[in-house]
Amino acid sequence: ADAVLGGSVARLADGRYDIRFRLSDAVRQNTLGGESLVVAESDLRYGAHRVADWVYEKITGEKGIFSTRIAFISKQGNRYRLNVADWDGENVVSPLTSPEPIISPAWSPDGTRLAYVSFEAKKPVVYVHTLTTGRRQAVANFKGSNSAPAWSPDGRSLAVTLTRDGLSQIYLISADGSGSPRRLATSSGIDTEPAFSPDGRNIYFTSDRGGSPQIYRIGVGGGDAARLTFGSSYNVSPRVSPDGQNLAYVTRRDGRFMIAIREIGGGSGERLLSDSGYEESPSFAPNGRWVMYSTQSGGRDSLVAVSVDGRVRQRLTSSAGDIREPTWGPFAK
Repeated sequence: ADAVLGGSVARLADGRYDIRFRLSDAVRQNTLGGESLVVAESDLRYGAHRVADWVYEKITGEKGIFSTRIAFISKQGNRYRLNVADWDGENVVSPLTSPEPIISPAWSPDGTRLAYVSFEAKKPVVYVHTLTTGRRQAVANFKGSNSAPAWSPDGRSLAVTLTRDGLSQIYLISADGSGSPRRLATSSGIDTEPAFSPDGRNIYFTSDRGGSPQIYRIGVGGGDAARLTFGSSYNVSPRVSPDGQNLAYVTRRDGRFMIAIREIGGGSGERLLSDSGYEESPSFAPNGRWVMYSTQSGGRDSLVAVSVDGRVRQRLTSSAGDIREPTWGPFAK
């Protein structure tokens, strides 16, 4: 049905703004609902996103993503930045700036912390950064490489890739860095890029144990790993949708890297969501309706959000230089 949104914005005596809005069915001539909220002047943009979320949910029955945030890495000159922004790339803040590379940002499930890898110690070390306080802690700084952090759904654990025992293998560690790492599996190949299933029971990861990089699944308790991808000699960077139904990943076809999506339990086959050939780092929106990824355009790295049906595509604008490795945060609390 066609819907019409009307409303008003009024400045209050204390400098805040009162936003009132009402949604109406243009055909049936009835009111679908309305609300009001009061925000500071600095939060007017956030208030507009809150209104958009309300309208989206009222019309579709699903939560909107307009007030969510993303994190990504940027490089300008010889400076690397860990950035947090609105989902559309605006309102960028940089919790960390370094002359050494920063990679692999990952949101905690509650949206208060970011895990990432920094090379400031002249080797890759996994840190957890609390956004409200700026406090950060090295949680994986073992012998060799420490990389590819992924949060468990309860926020208590991280899956990480370590080379402490030789080859790159996946371990589970406490998110506060306490205790000893638990190795998930043993393989003769390189295992990396872990991603938890939403129920926390399985971990999806990339491995070349079969001769070429492919995506596998293993239970968090260990055991045998099941291979999930077969259609290409190169499938990496698995990400699971919030409902656990779909898998997004990077596939290589004829030397071109593209974002693919497929149902985990079978059903429909693989679909390509991009085709420029330079894509990497897929990340699902918290409602599962969008995938964000990084790509190259005009010699620069940028971010693109695409609907999971591939019909709608939006390039994100940013003045942060080359931007890559997006990770979509959870719903705003």
